[in-house]
Amino acid sequence: MTFLDFLHLLKEKYANRFIVLVLDNVRIHHAKMVRAFLDSEKGTTFHFIFLPPYSPQLNPIERLWKWLKDEVIANVLHRDQKDIAQSITRFEQHVLQHPDEVLRRIGCAA
Repeated sequence: MTFLDFLHLLKEKYANRFIVLVLDNVRIHHAKMVRAFLDSEKGTTFHFIFLPPYSPQLNPIERLWKWLKDEVIANVLHRDQKDIAQSITRFEQHVLQHPDEVLRRIGCAA
């Protein structure tokens, strides 16, 4: 699924709603086809708020990627791609089983 497909899906699912998306500055968020789509939607549902460049501290997913790197990649010698994939799968399972830890690590815990 592309970002443009995602926008179409949001438009369909949340018709007649005002949709605010907080986005990082990855190229696809600024692509000509995305701008053309937004121009065709003038006065309708979408408003984009872009995070400042070079501000990973404002993007919670960056904390999850750091945790993954620290647990799976940093200072670990993997035998092969299969070994890396298995380590990532174990990490994913841990994340799914410990949502409170995930929230704490990304800064969303109460």
